[in-house]
Amino acid sequence: MPEKFKRYTITSALPYANGPIHIGHLAGVYVPADIYARYLRMKGEDVLFIGGSDEHGVPITIKARAEGVSPQVIVDRYHEQIKKSFEDFGISFDVYSRTSAQVHHKTASDFFLKLYGENKFIEKTNQQYYDEETKHFLADRYITGTCPHCGYEKAYGDQCENCGTSLSPLELINPKSALSGNVPVLKETKHWYLPLDQYEEWLKEWILEGHKNDWKTNVYGQVKSWIDHGLKPRAVTRDLDWGVHVPLKDAEGKVLYVWFDAPIGYISAAKEWSEKTGKDWEPYWKDKESKLVHFIGKDNIVFHCIIFPAMLKAEGDFILPDNVPANEFLNLENDKISTSRNWAVWLHEYLEDFPGKQDVLRYVLTANAPETKDNDFTWKDFQARNNNELLAIFGNLVNRTLVLTEKYFDGIVPPVTELDEEAKATLEAMKLFPGKIAQSLDRYRFREALSELMNLARLGNKYLTDSEPWKVIKTDEDKVKTILNVSLQIVANLAVLSEPFLPFTATKLQKMLGMEKPVWADAGNTELIKPGHKLNKPELLFERIEDKEVEAQVQRLLDTKKENEQAVSAKPAKEEITFDDFMKTDIRTGTILEAEKVPKTKKLLKLKIDTGIDQRIVVSGIAEYYEPEKIIGQKVCILVNLAPRKLRGIESQGMILMAEDADGKLCFVAPTEDFMDGSEVK
Repeated sequence: MPEKFKRYTITSALPYANGPIHIGHLAGVYVPADIYARYLRMKGEDVLFIGGSDEHGVPITIKARAEGVSPQVIVDRYHEQIKKSFEDFGISFDVYSRTSAQVHHKTASDFFLKLYGENKFIEKTNQQYYDEETKHFLADRYITGTCPHCGYEKAYGDQCENCGTSLSPLELINPKSALSGNVPVLKETKHWYLPLDQYEEWLKEWILEGHKNDWKTNVYGQVKSWIDHGLKPRAVTRDLDWGVHVPLKDAEGKVLYVWFDAPIGYISAAKEWSEKTGKDWEPYWKDKESKLVHFIGKDNIVFHCIIFPAMLKAEGDFILPDNVPANEFLNLENDKISTSRNWAVWLHEYLEDFPGKQDVLRYVLTANAPETKDNDFTWKDFQARNNNELLAIFGNLVNRTLVLTEKYFDGIVPPVTELDEEAKATLEAMKLFPGKIAQSLDRYRFREALSELMNLARLGNKYLTDSEPWKVIKTDEDKVKTILNVSLQIVANLAVLSEPFLPFTATKLQKMLGMEKPVWADAGNTELIKPGHKLNKPELLFERIEDKEVEAQVQRLLDTKKENEQAVSAKPAKEEITFDDFMKTDIRTGTILEAEKVPKTKKLLKLKIDTGIDQRIVVSGIAEYYEPEKIIGQKVCILVNLAPRKLRGIESQGMILMAEDADGKLCFVAPTEDFMDGSEVK
């Protein structure tokens, strides 16, 4: 049995208010969080389900600068759009707040001041990049340069998106300001840091020992890796003019770092809810008999499992998360969802294109949820799951049962005359499903829980089909009464158990059955609707989705891809060099002799190459496009007189030539004929 709590505080990751919501957000965070919240409410639990927009941080300011407007204009636009999309989709937040709200600024400032007053921060003066033309200290995303690990030329100051390595701006080679394109200078600035290293032993005990068996393996594994590598102090302030201003006299032009202020947004949202409802917010955050659960995507695991808990521990008054059931990523049509490339299914557009079909998308995203690994959404699968599962299984059972009851008994629930063995077995099996589904939901296995819901519908279909009431009615009306009563009990149970997953469908089905709003404890009852009860007129729960509807969606994506290809022109030529400069390069033909992945990286391969003049090791960021065993024997062109450089502890002695297309895909630049290794490329 799961541990009993007095109340539940459920948070969902705060989406950046710089763009709309897409299906990746829904599958990773909001649909599972909503299922869990609805399930707990049906059980009669005291639930506070928190959402809100993250309106600070560099992505907001970058978009505002690109459009020539203030950050407030950007966040106002997208906050309203996101909030409305969630409402129309049925995400049942108790409060949907925003971090630009006054209550948040005060909450975040007070949180900072308490830690500051108790000497929980350390002050450090260091050098940070500064753009002399725009007069700005440069946040990490405002700096680009070459990754020191894989040589990718468009790495950011906080991360290389090519090899996935976390970076600091000072590690970048040839850094440039994203504001002006100029080379920035280093200038001293003071900041306040949360000394995560001081919480390392406590985190080991709390997570590595306390949550080893109940946190998802992907969450536990990522957190363990971070802790095993050693934690370092992390700045809680930065030099920006957009955000929660640091409430100190000597902090002019500084704001709270977004990673510090955003999770405090959960607390300020609870305060906003308290102001609107008159209910006390504090027990949801400070009573040890409250259960705190964070629903997030895998890119937020470290912030919610290490950094925010350390903040809460330092503050001292708050409960810690009981679980952080983070999901992996959802891809789209076998490609990564990309907001910059418009490669996404946007929620507001889906709601316009498929009116009344919120539950179809909820179903597909749950049935295909990326719970343990990245998963893929395709429009063909969307169509198939609607037509072959929701329509053919769930909807078919409901429609056949209600139509037959209408036809044979004027829509009045018939009594049970005599239960045969098949009917008894079916009802006994039905009684097990609430427990099965609840057990899966309690363990955050939403895909498994939905599968059990559909198994209940399959049970009903099998019973109805095997019993053949349309034939039996000719000879034994009393037996048909029993058959349809049993079938109606299964349908009524579906009306209860489907509510967390398919809330619009459940409401419609409950109305057709003439049921009062059910609670979870009603499920499993073999007399959920009584004999003599008058049913309302049956309607179809689901509609068939035709080929032309999904073909239009696929075509939209193909058009997007084409537009991206047309929009991306060849990069301008680099700065002019002399012939003598070119002659300094020594490029040779070579052959890959050995290839293996670099441990703990996604994109790096360690290659042993015969250059004709020697055999040497080269580390190359091509692992996403080539499998090691398949490129042994591959001819390459290699720059052999490049100064050696260590990448992930491996000395790389050269660079192989690769071509890169507009989508970032790589391919070998190699001789088309069997040239001898060591031949010069001129």
